[in-house]
Formats: sequence, structure tokens, C-alpha cells
Amino acid sequence: MTLANQTNEPAQQFGTEGIKPMGRPSAVTRFFMSVVAFAERLNLKFSKVGNPPIYDKAVFPWAKEIEKEWPAIRAELDKVLTRKDELPGFHELATDVSTISQDRGWKTFLLSGYGFKSENNIRQCPETWRICQKIPGLITVMFSIFEPNKHLPPHRGPYNGVLRLHLGLIVPEPREKLGIRVETETYRWKEGEAVIFDDAFEHEAWNNTDKVRVVLFVDFRKPLRFPANLLNWLLLNVAVFTPFIREGMDNQKAWEKKFYEEAEALRNR
Repeated sequence: MTLANQTNEPAQQFGTEGIKPMGRPSAVTRFFMSVVAFAERLNLKFSKVGNPPIYDKAVFPWAKEIEKEWPAIRAELDKVLTRKDELPGFHELATDVSTISQDRGWKTFLLSGYGFKSENNIRQCPETWRICQKIPGLITVMFSIFEPNKHLPPHRGPYNGVLRLHLGLIVPEPREKLGIRVETETYRWKEGEAVIFDDAFEHEAWNNTDKVRVVLFVDFRKPLRFPANLLNWLLLNVAVFTPFIREGMDNQKAWEKKFYEEAEALRNR
């Protein structure tokens, strides 16, 4: 993997050809997205850490602490995967994801996201939750599960005020058959190794092996200078009231109710 030179960074595109925008046509959403467009340009200008597609982990010293404790996260993941077939497809929770994935080849187990906390799921993974508290500006924590031969087509994330971490937990061989491309750079996951990237660049991911790939998927606030940091904080706190976040929360709650009721029924047999 070659890391981007932060003094010669590629230009970030505001939209991805061939993928419809992840938005809703309501007046509230249109207004919100107009503010987001303004904030994205501000975020590029006032970044404390540059704007490369893939970061040098040395920029985030806490990343080593996350990597050190990866066996504890993996142990909790193994318990979650005993019911893997019951886990939701990502698009079943966040319907906007259906623009890039319509099958259950991309599953998720969510601990938190944009102000929502799954207390049930956190109880299943207390060590994972504890370890993730070391990440400044934590927004989203989940396990991201790619079934064999799953491919996400080129797309960009909805907002560049956050950065993403993937921590390899289950990475099948051969590693040459799976990876993630961010802009022009390709990274191949490795168990116990973290990669930090900006998903607002075009990216795609694939698992062309015959086994499951799992990463810890974390979003956190991008380090910014004033005034971008203030607007970014406001937007990320307001996001919980937008239709697509609220719908995702409702879908998550409905899935959890069924998932844990079934578990209780099995215990009482």
C-alpha cells in the first residue's frame, strides 16, 4: 500500500457517477444537504490532518492501542457470528445503502451510530465498546461482515466530516482476493491491523474468497480547525433528526426486538 502524499492530495469529488445520491427529496433533507455541501468545502480547507484518501496511522497515535487489543474484539465477534445468518443486511437497516447493496452479502452488527446506542448489542460486546472509547470523536461502531464473493461498487460516503477505521478481524486467504480501493490506492485487510481512510473519496470493496471477511467498522469526527470544527459538530449532532438516520434507528430497534426475543425463547425451551 502506498500512502497519499498530504502535500499533493487528490481532489475530492462531490458525488459519484452512476450512484444516485443517498438522500430523500423532502424539504428538510434538501436544506440539510445544502448545508452539508457548504461544510464539506470548509472541512477540506480547515483539516488538521490533511485530506489524503488513506492516512498514515502515525497521524492517530490511538490506533496502536486499538490494534493491541484486537484479540478481545475478535473473541466477542466469534460469539456474535454463532447467529450470523440472523444478522441484518446493511440495506435492511439503512435503506439508502440499497443504492450499492441489495442482498444480504453485507451484514452488520451495530453497537452505535449517530447518537443511537444499541444497549443490547453493547452488552454482547462490552470489551469492544470499552476499547472503542479510546477513539476521539467516536460516532459509529459496528462489525461489517462480507460474505464470500461480495463486492461493493464504486461510491462515496455522504459526508467528509468523518473518517473511517477498519480493523481486520477475520481476513481469509488469499489476501490478494480481497481489499478496498480508496481513490487510486488499494489496501488489503490484515487481521489485527487498522487502516484509516476518508470514505468521501470514491471507494469500492470486495471479498472474492470463499470465506467470510469481517472488520470492526468505526466512524469518528475528522480533526478540524475553527470554524469548520464547530459546524461539523453541529451537523453531526443534528444528523440524528434527519429522516434517513431516524429510519435506520427504527429499523435497528425492530430487528433487535425480534433477534433478542428469539434468543430468549431458545433459552426457555
